[in-house]
Formats: sequence, structure tokens, C-alpha cells
Amino acid sequence: RQPAAVGQMDWKRSLRRRLAARRTPKKSEQELKDEEMELFTKYYMEWKGGRKSDNTSYTNIPRFYYRLPAEDEVLLQKLREESRAVFLQRKSRELLDNEELQNLWFLLDKHQTSPMTGEEAMINYENFLKVGEKAGPKCKQFFTAKIFAKLLNNDPYGRISIMQFFNYVMRKVWLHQTRIGLSLYDVAGQGYLRESDLENYILELIPTLPQLDGLEKSFYSFYVCTAVRKFFFFLDPLRTGKIKIQDILACSFLDDLLELRDEELSKESQETNWFSAPSALGVYGQYLNLDKDHNGMLSKEELSRYGTGTLTNIFLDRVFQECLTYDGEMDYKTYLDFVLALENRKEPAALQYIFKLLDIENKGYLNVFSLNYFFRAIQEQMKIRGQEPVSFQDVKDEIFDMVKPKDPYKISLQDLINSSQGDTVTSILIDLNGFWTYENREALVASDNDNAADDDT
Repeated sequence: RQPAAVGQMDWKRSLRRRLAARRTPKKSEQELKDEEMELFTKYYMEWKGGRKSDNTSYTNIPRFYYRLPAEDEVLLQKLREESRAVFLQRKSRELLDNEELQNLWFLLDKHQTSPMTGEEAMINYENFLKVGEKAGPKCKQFFTAKIFAKLLNNDPYGRISIMQFFNYVMRKVWLHQTRIGLSLYDVAGQGYLRESDLENYILELIPTLPQLDGLEKSFYSFYVCTAVRKFFFFLDPLRTGKIKIQDILACSFLDDLLELRDEELSKESQETNWFSAPSALGVYGQYLNLDKDHNGMLSKEELSRYGTGTLTNIFLDRVFQECLTYDGEMDYKTYLDFVLALENRKEPAALQYIFKLLDIENKGYLNVFSLNYFFRAIQEQMKIRGQEPVSFQDVKDEIFDMVKPKDPYKISLQDLINSSQGDTVTSILIDLNGFWTYENREALVASDNDNAADDDT
């Protein structure tokens, strides 16, 4: 047994010596990092080489990011401006001019398809394609099956109105012309206009609008401010200071502004058009009338006479707390936002403006506390005028019934917008005259019906 035990001990020693011989000295942290980087580089290069041999399509991917020149890179900025101008000129030349539009009209009229529908000339798809072949390459984009189908309107012979098609072409050409015109003022070249860009555009547009011929040049800056404010109030709800050109084209404001090219625009149309001379002068004149101390700014007391003079003090306090003021007074630009909000209470942007003022706790919703906070001021005004105050509990229940919020205890901005009752709810809370109109709505409707009956007789 002893020799066997000695042999076993020798075997263990031998194994330990071999393991010790194989054991490499411990590497430092830097050596391990270097080895890791070496292996990564080796395998990455093998992978890259393999990809290169297997698939070369990546070499055809176009460049999609171009760094904008910095302010001190004057030459690059100038080059970019010139290249954009050349690009816009080329796009402008691709549009139909007046002579080409006139030629298109003659071709459509020549190829009209009988019989006529009343006094309206029609054209079928076969003749539509014939006109497309003769009208020239610039018109090719308009003569498609998709556009024909879009304008098809229950004609028994499968035709479309020539006038409707021509108006469609005119509208498209106008949109592209306007987009190019606006893009010329896009200093950043990023598809949006800053406030100063839009001011320059409208200022240079004034001489081309016959309806503004009577404006004094000294009023131009106030007119431009008035016009620009409507674009930014409704199209820049997050107050980023810029508007997408695409959004300007999509809304109706530009149509209203360019409507002033019509020398025979009716008085009614001018009164309802924010951009008309009478409207702009009226808004500015109202501002001057409110400014009793003639310092060019409005205090809370001066603003309290706005409209029917029945806005509550609590609401006016919130206006001066939340809106931009200078030493506690409001300038013309801030006043324009105020007017646009109160005169367009059905619009989401206006409701957003008023909702922010009503949300006194900044929680993103109105609860019973905030509703009571504002309605208490309405009750106080009713007492001052000798009227019997209405119970808040009744008004609160009516408001929640009108809005039908997702949460039965909270009214969010989206709830107000979705309910289509936002203008009524806000009027009840901030304006005694608005609340009185709501309370007496049935009597007012009956009175209107009686007046209508008297007119008929």
C-alpha cells in the first residue's frame, strides 16, 4: 500500500507542475482592452469585407443629410441661397403661364362632348385624353384617370365639367406659384417662415392688393402686425416662432388675404375678412379707444372695457398673469392674440388660449373648484346689477352635461373641443353677457322666430 500512496502523490505533483507551466501571467487592464480592440477590428474588417463582396447596393444609397452652413461660413451660405433661387426659378418655369392656360381652355372647349348639361360644357374621357396629348408636356400631370375620376359627378354619359376641370388646373397652378413665392422668403430654407419672413412677404404684397390702396404708409407696420398675428395665432399653437409653408397653403387665410386683389369686393366680404382695410383699421381703432392714457399700452382697467365691458375681473387677472406684458401692461401684439381668441371661441386654437387661463392650477383639466372660482365672479356681477344670482350647482351640472367629458369629474381641453360646446362653456365662465345670452337662449330664439314671422307677413 505504501508504494501505491507514494505513486499517487507523485501524480498530483506532476499535474500541478503542468498546470503551473501552462498558466500565463495575469494581463493588465490596458492589455485586455488592447486585445479586445484588436479582435473587434479584426472581426469588423472581415465582416465589412464579406458584405462588400456579397452586396454592393449600399454604394448606391444617396446622401440624405446636408449640414447647414454656419453663420461664419459666408461663402457657403451665399452658394446655398443662389442654388435655392435657381431651383425656385426652374420650378416656376415648369408652371403654366397665362398664354398656356388660355390655349388649354380653347382645346377643352373645342373637344367638348355633347349634349350640354344646362349651360355647362362637358367632356368625356376619350376627348379628355386627346386634349392631354395636344396640350403639351406641362399639362401632362393633369390628364390622368385619377383626376378625371375625382371630378366625375353622376353624369349619365360619364363626363366631367370642363369648367370644373379648368378651375382645378388653375387652383393647382396658383398653389404652386404661391408656394414658390413664399419659399423665396424662407431664409432658413427649411420649409417654414419665421415671423419676420412672413412680415416681409405681406409688406411687399400690399402694393399688389387694390383693396389696400387707401392705407396710409404710416399704418403699414400696424397692418402687417395685424395680418401676421392671425397666421401665427392659429398655425403656431406651440408658439415655436415659425410656421410650415405647407400649413399656410392648406389653410384659408392666404385665400382671404389674396381676395383683396378683387377691386369689386363687396362691403359685406370686407367686413368679414380679417385682412381687409376696414377690419384692420377697426381692430387698431378699438385698441386706441381702449388706451385712455395714450401710452400705447393697455392696463387691466383699460382692457376691462373691451366688447360689452362684461368680462369678469378674475378672468382679466388671469389674462395679465399668463400673457406677455410690459410693466403690467399689454402691447398691441398681445392684444391681437386676445381679440383672436375671444372672437373665434369655436376654434381649437382659441379654446387652447382660454383653457390655459381657466386652468388656474395648471393641471391640464378643469374641475369643480376651477369652475366655481370663475363662476363666482359672474354671480358677483349679477348682484351688482341687481339680478338674482344663479346657483353654481345648476350651472356646473349643465356644463358637465354639455361637455360629457371622459372623466366625469374633469374637463380636458380635448373634451371641450370634442363637445363642440367650448364657446358656450367659456362664455358662461368669463363673460356676464355671454352667460346672460345662454340663460335666455329660449326667449331669444322665440323672439327671433317672431321677428322672422313678422318679416314674412
